[in-house]
Amino acid sequence: MGFVQFKGVTKTFGKSVAVDTMDLDIARGEFFSLLGPSGCGKSTTLRMLAGFVAPSTGSIHVHGRDITRLPPEARDIGIVFQNYAIFPHMTVFDNIAFGLVERGENRADIKRKVDAALDQVGLGGFGERFERQLSGGQKQRVALARVLVIEPEILLLDEPLSALDKKMREEMKFWIKNIQKSVGITTIYVTHDQSEALTMSDRIAVMNQGRILQVGSPVEIYERPNSRFIAEFIGESNLLSGRLTAGGVRVGDTVVPAAQAQGADGAEVALLIRPEQIRLEPVTEGEAPMLTGRVADEVYQGALRRYQVETGGQTVTVEVPNRPDLAQLPPGAEVALYWTPESGVALR
Repeated sequence: MGFVQFKGVTKTFGKSVAVDTMDLDIARGEFFSLLGPSGCGKSTTLRMLAGFVAPSTGSIHVHGRDITRLPPEARDIGIVFQNYAIFPHMTVFDNIAFGLVERGENRADIKRKVDAALDQVGLGGFGERFERQLSGGQKQRVALARVLVIEPEILLLDEPLSALDKKMREEMKFWIKNIQKSVGITTIYVTHDQSEALTMSDRIAVMNQGRILQVGSPVEIYERPNSRFIAEFIGESNLLSGRLTAGGVRVGDTVVPAAQAQGADGAEVALLIRPEQIRLEPVTEGEAPMLTGRVADEVYQGALRRYQVETGGQTVTVEVPNRPDLAQLPPGAEVALYWTPESGVALR
């Protein structure tokens, strides 16, 4: 049994279905991400768990207790919003202390807990500052400290890094993950950013149009997607048209081995190969590459070189490290494409 459970949960707004018959189990202490494009239902799912929105059908359980009709304040759940929701007229200390004051805790306990929370999020000595004196990353830490100080059973994070610049987002991803692991709190994270989900999560649920399409570890979601939508949404993909045949997928005149190659012989499929999983070499006599082709374009990207290779009327993108010991392959060069048999995935 999961620590958090959604059982047949549906949420409709008029004729619009935001969440469609969701069944989901989340383990205690897990960092679990809901990932998908805007409007897929992930934030509605989070708001139902928090108690801000009531399901149209189904039930939500935490540690075996049905919380579907409980008000937010009775759920022992903390939430951090993407806009931080810091009170600008209060100091950092008073912002973090707000929930403890509402509970009626005594001043000595409040000071001890807030000081500990400030140290925990790396803001010791910031207690007397105001919102206008904080950077975006510091505001995010205050918002998180305000939730952690009340010691909820579950932490909800709704697109918490969307307002930060790229460099700060990269830093905060690892910082939030480390805090979550040190505290051990069950965390549910909503994002449309695949990099955030892959970096931070123990498991990921990919959503689209109100439905969960796949649940798995970051490695499973990235390397073994169960649909073309997920393959294209998560990372960059080569999806080569082919047909199932004995031994794998026939692409043009070549049969290529592939995982998940199940179905009727001759069935149309897409062969997924990630750009970074392909090795590119000049064509050599006696070698047996997966495919051969001709370089159509080559782009310098600093640490990488990105090639577009035409093969059998289809284009394959290849990313290779930019190293002096690797030969550059100019447009027009005849090339061989290699990858390990398990790197190719057949998708219906």
